[in-house]
Amino acid sequence: MKQTILVTGASSGIGRLVASQLHKEGHSVIGTSRYPEKYRSELPYPLLELDLSSDSSIGSFGKRLFQQIEHLDVLINNAGFLVKGLAEETSVTLGKEQFETNFWGTVKVTNEILPYLRAKRKGKIITIGSFLGRISLPSVAYYSASKHSLEGYFKSLRFELNEFNIHVSMVEPMSFKTNIGESSISSEGNIPDYDSVRKKVAGFSKAEFANSPSPEPVIQTVLKLVNKKNPGFHYPVGKGARLILFLQHFAYRLFETSILKKMNQKN
Repeated sequence: MKQTILVTGASSGIGRLVASQLHKEGHSVIGTSRYPEKYRSELPYPLLELDLSSDSSIGSFGKRLFQQIEHLDVLINNAGFLVKGLAEETSVTLGKEQFETNFWGTVKVTNEILPYLRAKRKGKIITIGSFLGRISLPSVAYYSASKHSLEGYFKSLRFELNEFNIHVSMVEPMSFKTNIGESSISSEGNIPDYDSVRKKVAGFSKAEFANSPSPEPVIQTVLKLVNKKNPGFHYPVGKGARLILFLQHFAYRLFETSILKKMNQKN
């Protein structure tokens, strides 16, 4: 069944791949980008300007969106960015920027769209979070915290929207090869005590990314949710995801030891 689908952050990365595949399958797709004019000529679906860190951009978005479409079936929250660096070496100011986009920006866009979905008494909200919203790893403290916050927010929202027939789901990818690193912001490594730790973390992160697969499983998961009548909430994606979650919750010391061992092996 053809649906009208909004994908935020649809000019690059997973958002672009998801939007392109949905378009190929015959859905009416509209994407967003902070700089839509840079990408419009490359993409087969329209792009609207949306900056998740700008209240004025978000506040006018609903009106601009529904000037172009008559109704909306699915909101796919995808836009965001990565702050990386050791926790103590990352400024609170930079941490706030991470939350302003990844958490508050996503919440504000969702709230901007919700009145239209409630009026229709039907719809889906699919948020592409991260496996780091369920666990955490070194050098991504603020990113992981922002994704954990999204998990908590949408867990509550799922209950509250149940009577309106609006389904809320989280897709939680593990490490996949995308361009998120190209747009990431790194903290300054300025505390000498962390020199050894920083080197180990850099080696660990480099090895993890080098061994990451292509994001095709993430795309297929999102497509499945778009077409699923009654989707669930948690959708972890990646090899070994369920085992890692089990270790995180029921054998944390073993999980922690395995990560530390990997860090030390790469240096």
